[in-house]
Amino acid sequence: MLAPMTLTDFRPAALGLATRTLLGRVLGEVIRPADQTYDDARQVWNTAYDRYPALIVRAADAADVLRGVEFAREQDLPLAIRSGGHSFAGFGTVDGGVVLDLSRMKGISIDAARGTAWVQPGATTGDLAPQASRYGLTLPTGDVKSVGIGGLTLGGGIGFLVRKHGLTIDHLLSIELVTADGRLVTASADENSDLFWAVRGGGGNFGVVTAFEFRLAPVSTVYGGMMMLPATTEALAAYLDFSQRAPDELTTISSLMAAPPAPGIPAELHGKPVLVSLVCFDGDPEAGNLALEPLRKAAPVLAEKVGPMPYPALFEMTREGTRPGSSIGRSGFFLGLNEAGIRTMVEAAHAAPAGSHSMIQLRPLGGQMARVASNETAFAHRSASLMIAVTSGWAAPAEALPTRSRVLSTWEALQPQSRGVYVNFLGEEGTSRIREAYPGSTYERLVAVKRQYDPTNVFAINQNIHPGR
Repeated sequence: MLAPMTLTDFRPAALGLATRTLLGRVLGEVIRPADQTYDDARQVWNTAYDRYPALIVRAADAADVLRGVEFAREQDLPLAIRSGGHSFAGFGTVDGGVVLDLSRMKGISIDAARGTAWVQPGATTGDLAPQASRYGLTLPTGDVKSVGIGGLTLGGGIGFLVRKHGLTIDHLLSIELVTADGRLVTASADENSDLFWAVRGGGGNFGVVTAFEFRLAPVSTVYGGMMMLPATTEALAAYLDFSQRAPDELTTISSLMAAPPAPGIPAELHGKPVLVSLVCFDGDPEAGNLALEPLRKAAPVLAEKVGPMPYPALFEMTREGTRPGSSIGRSGFFLGLNEAGIRTMVEAAHAAPAGSHSMIQLRPLGGQMARVASNETAFAHRSASLMIAVTSGWAAPAEALPTRSRVLSTWEALQPQSRGVYVNFLGEEGTSRIREAYPGSTYERLVAVKRQYDPTNVFAINQNIHPGR
């Protein structure tokens, strides 16, 4: 691979005739450093990764994807694939290489009679959910509407419906994928089944998916909203106990964080540490209300706004997560959490500086996710009962080091209880953590598929499964 270039190297002549040839062949856009749109086009969600690609290929179709992969391979340039650009590790960009930007590939076709959808990788939850909702259907995705379907799906897909309907990959029927050697292949349970197994959790290691076929779930109105509890060890312990006893229809995503100055939240709580629980009950609203009663009785409710709503409306509650910014996170799966762990999180929430955008997120799992065998997909953490993520952001460069220190210190205290990690929430944390994402024989099986489809590691800018080990 070439060494990273500097911005002054990024003249059209730097890549010569090959670049001019690519410009003439791509239906979408080829964005160069001299172009007015370059600075906007090179940005990703985690702005801590401020990188300067040699070229950005904004693909319009699968043929453009093939040409972009071919160009990077032939010019021996590092290749970054970007769907929605939400990678915690900044993998949607690269210094001195090629960014293959799939954000223009937003095609969605819904077959309501069959209950399926054909979706291109640049489409987001915000694109798909409203369209599917018109037919009383949805795809269980994540919890932030600007995340690309491509990256989300390839890592697994944990979101608001995980306990009732499982992971995004549990609804995947087939894919079309551009390989490292320039072929367009399909994969499903019946065709290239090894590849189909690998892309369900193995990330972008095996090629560029240009189309997904999903089975949709019958979801329209949910009983959802927000409950706010005190940021105390008693309230957090009560919530965790409640979440393990809750019916499968109820998924909650909760965060220890500073209370935002939002409507319905008492002014005296603004900026103070609280436990905010986002609620999604897929079922009868009365049953949903009853399902929350044990939590209401177990802990003081500081504020509550829960009721029937269209499923897509849930994503309005996570709008803050769509905004780019510099951040760091550490996360992992847990089988449970002891008193020391609960105390660590509550103390960290109270110690976070005002305005630091610090958050400790808890995602109770189980339900349908756990009913799939751990070896059926490359996502193997089916028995995890909880996922915890410690994250924080910063605005000024001087805040970066102390922010990182706080996150890493909190995670260091929690990590001994962790059992593996969700690849979509993994930062730049080294090969040992990648191994934690793929436990037991999962990693070796992924290596075998990698050797078959990408033996020279063209697709290396990711949580990389190296073909040589």
